[in-house]
Amino acid sequence: MISQIPNFLTLLRIGATPVLVLLLNDREYDVALLLFVLAGLSDGLDGYIAKRFGFVTRLGAILDPLADKMLIISTYIMLTVLGDIPFWLMVTVGFRDVLIVGGYLVLVSLDGDVDMHPSIVSKINTCMQLALVIIMLAHKAELWSLPLLINVTIAAVFATTVLSGAHYVWVWGIRRASNAAPERPVTERPQRG
Repeated sequence: MISQIPNFLTLLRIGATPVLVLLLNDREYDVALLLFVLAGLSDGLDGYIAKRFGFVTRLGAILDPLADKMLIISTYIMLTVLGDIPFWLMVTVGFRDVLIVGGYLVLVSLDGDVDMHPSIVSKINTCMQLALVIIMLAHKAELWSLPLLINVTIAAVFATTVLSGAHYVWVWGIRRASNAAPERPVTERPQRG
């Protein structure tokens, strides 16, 4: 039962997503900010517990990134609907995620099980995406007003999203090319006798 704590925290994060959407719909930015930060902390906590105590499961490996994507994409959609972030940014972030999931599914169908690890660019992109949500929610909750910081973060999210998506396409293209390359037969040299 204790070994399921990380999965339970992940399920709570999935359950928090529709609550966050409803809070944003009602423009309850302060409570939405608190929930978003708590969800982020639960993400770090479930990962720490799973790795520290050896509770890593196949289910958790599937649910954890799913929960993260549900939370961030739902938040970006709502912030776009409310006019808080530009439509083109939401499309860029969403398209990158569809590209990654689609690319992964294609690789799995062609090559079988594929071991994927997020790149450094992808990790920076995730941090930028999260930072933008926190900064925007804090701004809308009137905790501070830093429009320049919002604009810089929007630019950083866009740049890292494009770079991250391009990086995955590049790496997958190289992977496919190396897997498709025919092996050269090893020929023996005639021995002099």
